[in-house]
Amino acid sequence: MAIIGGGSAGLSALKKISDLNKSAILIEAGNNIGTKNVSGGILYSKHDPHGRIYNVEDVFGSDFSSNAPVERLIKKYFLHATSKNKIFTVDLTPLHEYKTNFGFSVLLNRLNPWFAELASESAEKHGGGIITGVHVSDIQWIDNKTIVKTDELEEFEVKSIIAADGINSEVAEVTSARGKFKPEEVYFGAKVIIKLPEKIIEERFHLNSSEGSAHLFAGDITLNHIGGGFLYTNRETLSLGAVYHYNSLLSNPVTPAQLIDELIKNPLISEYIKDEVPLRNDNDDLSKEDQLKVQLSASKLIKTYNEIRYKYFSRNNGELIESGRFKNMEEIKSKIDSIKQDLNEKYGVEFVNNYVELEYSAKLIPDGKRCMMKRPHFRNILFIGDAAGRGIFMGPKIEGLNVGIDDAVRASLAISRSIENNNFDSDYMGNYYESLVNESPYTREMNKIDENYLNLFYDTIKDISIGWIDPRLTLGLHLMKNKQLRRISLKLANYLGYDKVLPIIESERTYVQVPRLLANRLGSIVNSSYVPAIPTLSDRIAKLQYNDDSESHIIVNDKRSDFMKKLILLCPTKCYSLEGKDVVLQHEGCVECGTCSAGTIWKHPKGEKGIRYRYG
Repeated sequence: MAIIGGGSAGLSALKKISDLNKSAILIEAGNNIGTKNVSGGILYSKHDPHGRIYNVEDVFGSDFSSNAPVERLIKKYFLHATSKNKIFTVDLTPLHEYKTNFGFSVLLNRLNPWFAELASESAEKHGGGIITGVHVSDIQWIDNKTIVKTDELEEFEVKSIIAADGINSEVAEVTSARGKFKPEEVYFGAKVIIKLPEKIIEERFHLNSSEGSAHLFAGDITLNHIGGGFLYTNRETLSLGAVYHYNSLLSNPVTPAQLIDELIKNPLISEYIKDEVPLRNDNDDLSKEDQLKVQLSASKLIKTYNEIRYKYFSRNNGELIESGRFKNMEEIKSKIDSIKQDLNEKYGVEFVNNYVELEYSAKLIPDGKRCMMKRPHFRNILFIGDAAGRGIFMGPKIEGLNVGIDDAVRASLAISRSIENNNFDSDYMGNYYESLVNESPYTREMNKIDENYLNLFYDTIKDISIGWIDPRLTLGLHLMKNKQLRRISLKLANYLGYDKVLPIIESERTYVQVPRLLANRLGSIVNSSYVPAIPTLSDRIAKLQYNDDSESHIIVNDKRSDFMKKLILLCPTKCYSLEGKDVVLQHEGCVECGTCSAGTIWKHPKGEKGIRYRYG
């Protein structure tokens, strides 16, 4: 059997089905595992009284937490309501801990290769493995045979398929298993990775060496969109991003870079991300040749300064002594100060407060309560994770990676059963997988409002004087205070259907107006000690790594449609522009987020082509 897609869900499926002593291959379009993957992201391990959840440690071992290249164990969880420089903070840690075994911040280009190593080791014992650099272009059924076609290999036959190829699943499209997700069914996310020394992160966020914290943002910082910002602490970086309902962005188009920039300009965030950054000043009195020599010398010295400084502020700073370069910490500090002095006196380098961006990325995210496949299978294909439209979005509750892993195990169990009985028909394998997915507590959370979670949320905010801030909310709050009325209201909402109450829960009032009022009335003033020098979009794109393909993987359906005109703003790397009355595409800068897929013939690039993320 074949697994298509080498993200965390696909790799979990390969590991699980191999551990069940079955042979499987995983096909990944990226040149290496992890280069096509992006996440916010927090990887959770959960438990639930309503049923079994299959967690990452069930697949990759009980020692996952101590062996995996995760970032930080998230122990604190905050929501910040913003109104310009006024901030009101609510501690949401109880919500984060609800049904949680653990939650780690992760970077997928570090974590997924580790998953791949374990999955490949298990798969190779049974004649399977991982094939990278291969793009699946079609799947056909001929004479009761399932034929997989790719851009790079000879076509081959399989008995069954797990589709783990993400929200923009080509497997779903070429087989007509489901239509493209609509803008009202998905969220759009943009993110930057920010460099910050390890010990400075711990000092600034009040963490110990293994702990992390997560921060959410709502209010005027959203630029009047439904959604919000996030900041997660990694080991020696920060993940800063914005996640907004795509329909909200279509109604009020702004560039994704603007959403990121608005976060960076907020004084609380700018203070969180700031660092001492060398700023080089060129000497115009020198000849061009001498200027070049000075620039090269200064660049080398800045590189040395950064390497030693970041290592000095890391938990592994003893390696500098063990290597024999330095005798003790005082000598390392002295060396840093000496280089800093040389840079300033010899090369005119100033050291200023700023921040350092490493990578810019974007992706679409499924809103499971709106778009999960009711029947996540088609013939002998099982869809998992994002490809099946499965993800949990409920206010501050955002989960995706763990959902994909749970799906992967259930799909593996279904396929293993089919292999043992040589029956891959949809009414046997597909229906069984569907029943397993419907047993998942995650499916329940996508279908119903969790009463206990809502009660916990109310208990967290009950002492905030929201009724005084906005009298229109007083009646609703009085109803919420009465547990019996709250229970009746929830039962009625779940009876009518989750989708009926969503316009009330997910509104501009909830995400923008109330948080802004909270900040104005109850918040404290936060001032920033500097003005961040925010990179231009061109600067951000220039830092990305691509293997360009001369042939575009996207074809525009209607060059004059209103949707495509909005893409001129909404495409995160400005691949679209207007020539006369036509919207035209320059595909080379594409980050493969699929933001334009609703109005285009959209495919992933051929194997090894396109974006290569270094962090993810």
